[in-house]
Amino acid sequence: MSPGTNRLLTHRRSMSQRSPCRLVALQDTDLRSARPSDSVQLLRMRAADWLLAVAFLPLASLAFRPDVCGAKPRDLSLEPRCVHRSPEPEGPTPEPEPVPESTNPRVWELSKANSRFALSLYKQLARGRTPESNIFMSPISISTAFAMTKLGACNNTLEQIMKVFEFDSIKGKTSDQVHFFFAKLNCRLFRKKDETTELISANRLFGDKSLVFNETYQNISETVYGAKLLPLNFKEKPEEALATINNWIANKTQNRIQDTLPQGALDSSTILVLVNTIYFKGQWKNKFDTGNVFVSDFHVSASRSCPVSMMYQEAKFRYKNFPEDHVQLLEMPYLGDDITMVIILPSKDTALSQVEESLDLTKLNDWLNEMEETSVSVHVPRFRVEDSFALKEELRAMGLTDLFSSEKSSLPGILEDGSDTLFISDAYHKAFLEVNEEGSEAAAATAVVAVGRSLNFNRELFLANRPFLLLIRESTINTMLFTGRVADPCNQ
Repeated sequence: MSPGTNRLLTHRRSMSQRSPCRLVALQDTDLRSARPSDSVQLLRMRAADWLLAVAFLPLASLAFRPDVCGAKPRDLSLEPRCVHRSPEPEGPTPEPEPVPESTNPRVWELSKANSRFALSLYKQLARGRTPESNIFMSPISISTAFAMTKLGACNNTLEQIMKVFEFDSIKGKTSDQVHFFFAKLNCRLFRKKDETTELISANRLFGDKSLVFNETYQNISETVYGAKLLPLNFKEKPEEALATINNWIANKTQNRIQDTLPQGALDSSTILVLVNTIYFKGQWKNKFDTGNVFVSDFHVSASRSCPVSMMYQEAKFRYKNFPEDHVQLLEMPYLGDDITMVIILPSKDTALSQVEESLDLTKLNDWLNEMEETSVSVHVPRFRVEDSFALKEELRAMGLTDLFSSEKSSLPGILEDGSDTLFISDAYHKAFLEVNEEGSEAAAATAVVAVGRSLNFNRELFLANRPFLLLIRESTINTMLFTGRVADPCNQ
């Protein structure tokens, strides 16, 4: 798996007019042991002042301070300028779901909120794509970037962020406490659980040295997201500042992510660049033998096929066939078992769009809970999927309108003077995924393969030779790190 990128532009308005701001988030996921990939998110502001935020999502070690991971809410000062509390839902209270062992209930709710947002955004993207188009993104990267933006938000802008990203579903908690639970979720996600898995996250704020940024905004950014402010001279030396930021990102991602900010991305009106980096590199628990890779047809549509390198193995995986829903589910773990890839494969006579339209978190969780360890003959193609898209119109359609409006946006918590002149002009996301047979130790894989290959005649067949959905998740609390669809693996 390889990288992804989000970009968001933020602007500051003058006395009579607002200026836009852009946000870009970067993420890097590499599931191979050899050639890694990268991705980026960026937030920028135009006009009088710019706010530029870049978000990366890597996998293996955590850059969060230990005191955050072990802290209680009362131990941290998380009081942004504005706080929003969602109204209590009307009607009878539903029976609460069981919380996974050793999990904070609110972290569990935040994980579910991220998953609901992931599915909503995925459906929004799918509506504007042809059935043969690949889709790939990191919902946790996008959510994190906008959670950091939320630190400075007030009024209806704050309320819309809470609603669209499902943060308001965290029961009985106010918007400021969401940041504490983000810290706890990140501590859990980025905790190193297996020496073969890399999960690395690093964050930084780069602010123009001539401006004074709100101290509370800086403190929470550093405490929760590890984003410490570094002053740069955007007004007089924007290109030098751009090189400094790109070099920092390259160093934090072992040079896997280069030139995150393109030439001209910064100018003398830039006021702030926020960078969140994440890198993921995992090895399969059950390796695909390179000797079992063969060329086969992938049926992109009823009228078009293309040749792919199909990987093959027989082993025990969590698997389930749901004939009433016309899908099969297969879960392939990485070493350590805490991070897995789930593939949702429609039956031969079912269009992928039919599965997409009816999918929600309740149905997905029901499927995942019913999966059982089963001997499976697995056929999965090698593939690379790269996707990039503008988030602005997609999020607007989901209800996030004021943040992108020069007239209605409310972001007074970013600058020390509390001026309410900033807004987001645009947002972009880019992600890249590469999957092949490499990535796990041969001994572990060989032992498992040997069990299923010649002795079990009751094995299931999982033949991914047609468009399918996938998600990469932290399995114990089902946090979606990446999600998408592979409709045309030949389109690389």
